[in-house]
Amino acid sequence: MKCLARLIVAGCLLTLTASGLVAPANVIAQENLDAKIAEQQKLADDAAARRMAGEPAIQAARAKGKELSTAITTLKIEQNKAEATVKDGDAKLPMLQEAVKKATDERTKLETESAAAAKVALDAKGKDTEQAEADKSKAAADKVVAASKVLEDALKAVQPIETALAAARKVVAEQPAKIKAAEAANVAFQPELVAAEATFAALGKEAVAKQIDVEGTLVQAGKLVSFAKSVAPIFSQRCLACHNARTAKGRLNMETFANLMKGGESGPSVVVAKPGESLLQTMIEDHSMPKDADPLTAEQIAVIKKWIETGTRLDAGVAATAQLITIIPKLTQPAPPESYRVPVPVMAVAFSPDGNLLATSGYREVILWNPADGQIVRRITNIAERPHDIEFTADGTKLAVAAGTPGQMGEVKLFNVADGALIADLFTTDDEVFAVAFSPDGTRLAAACADRSVRLFDVASRQQQKLIEDHADWVMDVAWSPDGKKIATASRDKTSKVFDSTTGESQATFNGHAQPVFGVGFLPDGASVATSARDNKIRVWAVADAKQAREMAFGGEVFRIVTQPDGMVFGGSADKTARQFNLTNGQQVKQFGPHLDWVYAIAFHPATKRVASGSHDGEVRIWNADDGKELFKFTAAPGFKPQVAAAK
Repeated sequence: MKCLARLIVAGCLLTLTASGLVAPANVIAQENLDAKIAEQQKLADDAAARRMAGEPAIQAARAKGKELSTAITTLKIEQNKAEATVKDGDAKLPMLQEAVKKATDERTKLETESAAAAKVALDAKGKDTEQAEADKSKAAADKVVAASKVLEDALKAVQPIETALAAARKVVAEQPAKIKAAEAANVAFQPELVAAEATFAALGKEAVAKQIDVEGTLVQAGKLVSFAKSVAPIFSQRCLACHNARTAKGRLNMETFANLMKGGESGPSVVVAKPGESLLQTMIEDHSMPKDADPLTAEQIAVIKKWIETGTRLDAGVAATAQLITIIPKLTQPAPPESYRVPVPVMAVAFSPDGNLLATSGYREVILWNPADGQIVRRITNIAERPHDIEFTADGTKLAVAAGTPGQMGEVKLFNVADGALIADLFTTDDEVFAVAFSPDGTRLAAACADRSVRLFDVASRQQQKLIEDHADWVMDVAWSPDGKKIATASRDKTSKVFDSTTGESQATFNGHAQPVFGVGFLPDGASVATSARDNKIRVWAVADAKQAREMAFGGEVFRIVTQPDGMVFGGSADKTARQFNLTNGQQVKQFGPHLDWVYAIAFHPATKRVASGSHDGEVRIWNADDGKELFKFTAAPGFKPQVAAAK
């Protein structure tokens, strides 16, 4: 009976629905979404209103903070000027005072002489000498007048200096107390300013969060397309190869939302809410974009069209100037092959600080080996296609990996050595990252990128501290000076540069290789740099004048080098060897090899006296640094089984 009742009720509902008296489920769901959107939009509007209402308070706080800071600067400028005035016045015043004294003495003497001449003239009245003495008396009086003028001029020259000196000395005496008071007022105000900033930031965060809620529901309702999550990934993967800051075909740069909306030489690329009038939509639909490549899929074209139809909006909280690669969802990188069919070039090798592990680059992975027997310890995955550099932290618990997928993306990630877990996805950029280096104290990390930049990060906070864009081409390697105050770079633009690691200011540029520079390292004194390049040389040059001191030759291009605290350097070359040189005299110490192919990567562990070298054919060899003899070798390709020729 209950089943029959349910069927009757269901039949009634179907009848009512068909007659329009009861709304279909999808209609009810849409109405619920519309109601939810309206409610969320009200909350977002209220949050935006609160943020706007909070603007006067933060503006007033910032203005007061600027006023207090400016007051300190003004007082210090006044003090500096006063000190300069005192110094200048103290230098000038003695000479001017001496001039006054001389003028006073001269006038006094001439006044005495004039008085004597006047008396003689008076005594000569009625005598034959009357006129002559009168003339002498007048001449003496004229000299007094002239001397008085000289004294008056001397006093005029002294008085402003003395007045200025008195005022300046008063400033010098009083200003320190005023500066101290101004600094105290500024310090006292800082908690209020910090609180105001925090309050306003919270209001802004709330407003963005509420708007994100609205946008999420709009996307769910089919009324909006997320640019960051749905559109930017398409543009990043399919369009940036031709439309970036370096190439910008048709003068259209699609690296950021702002540049995309700016358009190219044919005008705006998109017209808000009008896909039919948007050049970008037209060109992807007729398959003229991407040029000389597979067309976008129907689904991708539809996503972009709907994004334009729904207003070509940028997601709340996303900066219009942010690179697309930095705003798209972070995806787990594809897994490496379980077993390699062919070896891949070994681009990086690194010993752990205790020498118990050797890390090598693979395809989308870093492989940890036991350097005593070449057995796999662990495979670290979730890495871009080509790992280019590997660096352990000083305690050996973490490692940084620089990697990239050519022409698409680059990244630097931090991993836990013990289990291979991802600790931090430090940053992503639109082209490969070739090198990473920890500062000597381990607090900072430098990365060398194909986008011509060097990026410096605080390891603890994971925040970028400095972006240096001084090279004209790929930055291939980066190294810290022993005191951590400088960094040196190697670039495909045929130069090596040295920068202040705090300010990012350039200190030296070396162009002696006249070929792309691949490797770089500091000598122990921090005053000289060693670089390796396509010219088959390691060259040593001084930071002070960027002049070469000596060079060391290989039989082919010299790739990555590693300098040591004892003044030694190890390098790998296209001549299929790894070599050790003494940087202080340029003499070769050892040769390791040859390999069967180019040697890209090199590492040295001082305590165990082991050298590891990795080559283009995927082979890793371990050497005894004392005698240069090979200890063993293995192919850094898990599961790879070399083909054995069939016996005839």
